[in-house]
Amino acid sequence: MSSENAQPAMWPQRDGTPVSCRDKLLVLRENHEEVQTVLQDAFEDAVLMGVDEAAMRQILIDVVNTLRSPHA
Repeated sequence: MSSENAQPAMWPQRDGTPVSCRDKLLVLRENHEEVQTVLQDAFEDAVLMGVDEAAMRQILIDVVNTLRSPHA
């Protein structure tokens, strides 16, 4: 796994302590890998279709910034 795909060193909880449950960590790791793959595929498709790389990066950042918390 390259450093750009590296998992976070820690998954912090709201109180700052790390998630330590093995089952939760497994789900978090799997989700991270899946999101990385989907984002990479979408990025590559867009660039290959002529979308500016910097613009596509910003579009993906904007998607992340619009995610809503289930705690809201």
